[in-house]
Amino acid sequence: MSWIILGVAGLLEVVWALAMKQSQGFTRLWPSFVTLLAMAGSFGLLALALRSLPLGTAYAIWTGIGTLGAFAAGIALFGEPLSAVRLGAVVLILGGMVLLKLS
Repeated sequence: MSWIILGVAGLLEVVWALAMKQSQGFTRLWPSFVTLLAMAGSFGLLALALRSLPLGTAYAIWTGIGTLGAFAAGIALFGEPLSAVRLGAVVLILGGMVLLKLS
């Protein structure tokens, strides 16, 4: 169950990153509200998952989900470039996450 909670926490990290982008520096009310709400939920769920998961592993997975999600969203929603180097970096991050989960 802790891994599921951690996964949801990571997805909420993606939500707050996207909402923060849309808030235009916290100058737009609703995206700013979504950012703060998703941050609170993400941190709260991370704290809950940390009750039974190792800190280093859980934190790396949490930030990895956020990193990979924000990377994919940037490409899909904002037209950010996808180069071989950027893709290779993401593959390395994903590989690290898998190895941490398996260890």
